Amino acid sequence: MARHAFELTMIPFRVISKFHLSLLVVLFSIHLLHFKPSLDTILFSPFQNRTVTLDAPAERSESSAPTNHQEPQIARQNYIVRFREYKRAEDHQNYLAEKVNLQGWEWVERRNPAAKFPTDFGVVAIEGSVRAVLVEKFGKLELVKDVSADLTYERRLLRKKRKNVGKVGAFVDGKKRPGKIFTAMSFSEENNYASATAATSNTSISWKRHLLMQKSQVTSLFGADVLWSKGYTGTKVKMAIFDTGIRADHPHFRNIKERTNWTNEDTLNDNLGHGTFVAGVIAGEDSECLGFAPDTEIYAFRVFTDAQVSYTSWFLDAFNYAMATNMDVLNLSIGGPDYLDLPFVEKVWELTANNIIMVSAIGNDGPLYGTLNNPADQSDVIGVGGIDYNDHIASFSSRGMSTWEIPHGYGRVKPDVVAYGREIMGSKISTGCKSLSGTSVASPVVAGVVCLLVSVIPEGKRKDILNPASMKQALVEGAAKLSGPHIYEQGAGRVDLLESYEILKSYQPRATIFPSILDYTDCPYSWPFCRQPLYAGAMPVIFNATILNGMGVIGYVESPPTWHPSDEEGNLLSIRFTYSDVIWPWTGYLAIHMQIKEEGAQFSGVIEGNVSLTVYSPPARGEKGRRSSACVLHLKLKVVPTPPRSNRVLWDQFHNIKYPPGYIPRDSLDVRNDILDWHGDHLHTNFHNMFNMLRDAGYYIETLGSPFTCFDASLYGTLLLVDLEDEYFFEEIEKLRDDIINTGLGLIVFADWYNVDTMVKMRFFDDNTRSWWTPVSGGSNIPALNDLLAPFGIAFGDKILNGDFSIDGEQFRYASGTDIVRFPRGGYVHSFPFLDSSESGATQNVLSSGMIKADSPILGLLAVGGGRIAVYGDSNCLDSSHMVTNCYSLLKKILDYTSKNIKDSVLFSDSVRLDKPLFLEENQLPSRRTDVNFSFYSAVVGNQLICRTDSRFEVWDTQGYGSQVKGRHRRLPGYSVIDLERGLNYTTNNMNKSDDKNNDKSLQNNDLGVIYNDDIDNPVIVASHWLVPAIVAVSGLLLLWSFWRIRQKRRRRRKGSGSGRFANL
Repeated sequence: MARHAFELTMIPFRVISKFHLSLLVVLFSIHLLHFKPSLDTILFSPFQNRTVTLDAPAERSESSAPTNHQEPQIARQNYIVRFREYKRAEDHQNYLAEKVNLQGWEWVERRNPAAKFPTDFGVVAIEGSVRAVLVEKFGKLELVKDVSADLTYERRLLRKKRKNVGKVGAFVDGKKRPGKIFTAMSFSEENNYASATAATSNTSISWKRHLLMQKSQVTSLFGADVLWSKGYTGTKVKMAIFDTGIRADHPHFRNIKERTNWTNEDTLNDNLGHGTFVAGVIAGEDSECLGFAPDTEIYAFRVFTDAQVSYTSWFLDAFNYAMATNMDVLNLSIGGPDYLDLPFVEKVWELTANNIIMVSAIGNDGPLYGTLNNPADQSDVIGVGGIDYNDHIASFSSRGMSTWEIPHGYGRVKPDVVAYGREIMGSKISTGCKSLSGTSVASPVVAGVVCLLVSVIPEGKRKDILNPASMKQALVEGAAKLSGPHIYEQGAGRVDLLESYEILKSYQPRATIFPSILDYTDCPYSWPFCRQPLYAGAMPVIFNATILNGMGVIGYVESPPTWHPSDEEGNLLSIRFTYSDVIWPWTGYLAIHMQIKEEGAQFSGVIEGNVSLTVYSPPARGEKGRRSSACVLHLKLKVVPTPPRSNRVLWDQFHNIKYPPGYIPRDSLDVRNDILDWHGDHLHTNFHNMFNMLRDAGYYIETLGSPFTCFDASLYGTLLLVDLEDEYFFEEIEKLRDDIINTGLGLIVFADWYNVDTMVKMRFFDDNTRSWWTPVSGGSNIPALNDLLAPFGIAFGDKILNGDFSIDGEQFRYASGTDIVRFPRGGYVHSFPFLDSSESGATQNVLSSGMIKADSPILGLLAVGGGRIAVYGDSNCLDSSHMVTNCYSLLKKILDYTSKNIKDSVLFSDSVRLDKPLFLEENQLPSRRTDVNFSFYSAVVGNQLICRTDSRFEVWDTQGYGSQVKGRHRRLPGYSVIDLERGLNYTTNNMNKSDDKNNDKSLQNNDLGVIYNDDIDNPVIVASHWLVPAIVAVSGLLLLWSFWRIRQKRRRRRKGSGSGRFANL
């Protein structure tokens, strides 16, 4: 009996123990399902708030950043919490402590001169493990405006030029320096620019000799002594110099009123010399390096450390202090490409709204176009470019246009003015003078002029007359237009102190438009408009002017602008306007969209007239009625008969993505010190030389800033796609296929490299945001282009090819281009031996014990239906930014084929005609990245297809020509494809469902995130918080069910055996 009892207890124990185990697994899985990883380290315990007392965030050394193969320990990061109103810092701190009862954050106390004033922001240190949750919590509070990372500004002063040493920016040899991405906004000594080439005039200029055999006094070139003789010397003008500080006992300055330190270094002195030099140009009194306004009151704001590093929070505090202490003028010789640093940008708006005139350098990234730096590119700031003593644009001076408005609009005119910036004399750190060059030098030249002009107005009337708008009006209206450079190089021209003085003497508050004239007959000043006349049927030409409102900080357009033609022919112009609803602070925009009506298709001549609008502002102190001013913009437009279709080319701007906000890598991987694609990729920025070439060749090139459904293909010979990174709507792919096959549209594609392994290797850890920055795309978005080209049987691969080759005796450079892996039989394909530098190619070279050059197809030409297609794997030969050799002649031959069916004998040699198709299996084609939230950067993914104000007037705010669109959002498409063996006119409805499914997956996550709140390009973890627990839960349930089944079977067996025993009894 004891034995049976033991058996009866042991058997249930085994079964029950397994049952308990499975039950435990199920309970644990249920617990995981309700568990959110973002809260894994947050304890909802009584709040223990601490205050960290810091002057500012500590600097981070470059060595502290992990390598690309190390996952960093996400440390504490400082964030700026902006509030909706000004209060004491402790009140803001108490508010956050009361509303956010979570651990993982600390208030950072800022000990600086602004601490005694109310503030509109606070700095909090947040632990990396709880960053997302806390940023979201803070951002949802009623009194919080937004939350953003405390970005770092870094300037590298350029020393005397040494061998093989160039400009030092944010990246060196492909590696990111510590701090915020920042361009070379510094100055250099005069022989750093021993020779230069003026890109626009195509003339070489030598600067090896010194003008007048000596250094020139810049003040005498502007006639400052004339105003000095009248008693104007900058008296009672408060000048804020945001820089590296100044020494209190410097002998060159008679009126240093205050020095403040906003950095984490315990010094007020200038240990670099930059701040001292800037102050000397403005207000120095040494006879060898005179400043413009020696009696100006100098307020030195030390916002840069000795390592030339600064943080956004330092600037915000310093800006607030400048407002609280009523500065008159502020000089800021720094900048960068990130015009989306909203706390910084909006604080500049607030600063100028408080009637502080800001002067800033436009940048030292010339002679490249589209390289304007922020904040000088803001309309409320006086942006200054640099010239030499011969009135030529300095090679280092950045060129416009602004790129904020791309792709749907057109950039604004910048710089506003230019000033001498080469070999300018200024003060050394302790004593003596030296000469330096750069837009950082030209900026204080203008700031000194402004100080002198401010002192012209009696102190009691200054705030009534002078403001950022009225001062800019005096400068641009008085400026001397230079004969060579165009408007996006020189703005209004060289500053003329005496002319501006005459304007201010009799100034009455008014509103004006800058530029006040657009003259198509004035070349080269009106480039690019003067290079291509208007004609009927073209995309609208957009001119973006700035409204300057000297009447008040806020203004309004009274009624829509109107067009007043000078004669009957002016009625052939159809014109629409987009403009600022509210003109604040002091400035707004007026965009003019111009088309020639269809009845003007044969007109040739000049259309002239005025655009007028009325601006009004609230009454000033002591006034009863509102202020009002009429503004006029004079237009003089050249019109020609509509060119034939074969001469018209359409440039796709819509599918371009640039920095900011995305990490879009450079197109040529050989360029190691400028790894971001931030120049706009526009016809009139880094493709300006190509634009000029096409015009010289007789082609008319128009810009499309909307989807493909928004243009009429019957009007164009060729659609030109160059260096594109975005996706395509399904409707675009369908329409383009129809446009080419049935409408006879030509298509040219210049692609670039795309290799996922290389992109992963290019990621870098940003010590500022404590996050990994991962490329959003390669040089081009090859998977998207392959979708677009799939109906024609064409696809690019993922090789990264480099090397030289020649066609018909002309040498070309292939710089980080891709290869063609699919092309139909009967097409013409050119292959050349290149080295594959992609990760897989490099591995193959190692395994083969050498550098292997294999023939790779790079150029393909194809007739399909009524149209013609040409594809080429590299755009670097068209991009002026980092071009090695241009391929303009090749482009012209290709265009002659796609638009006019003119076949070059070499390009269409029988030796390169395909007898059988190039083909690569679907699973071997380049695939999309799934670890990047592409919808954050895309104009397609997660967005509706719509034609915007850059398209023809008749399709504004519609979905385009003949498009059966039902408001769908973009998804990756399936489509009809061409059977490579049966020929180009045979199609089959072969929907690639598996690929379509995979493509859809890569774009499922459309969470936009918030700029500056989330990690840039932080990998998107798909379903990581529920997928694994769900699998465990299902496994546990299956295990539980199986044990239950076993238990039931054993019960039945025991029951059966027991009844049998009793029966035998």
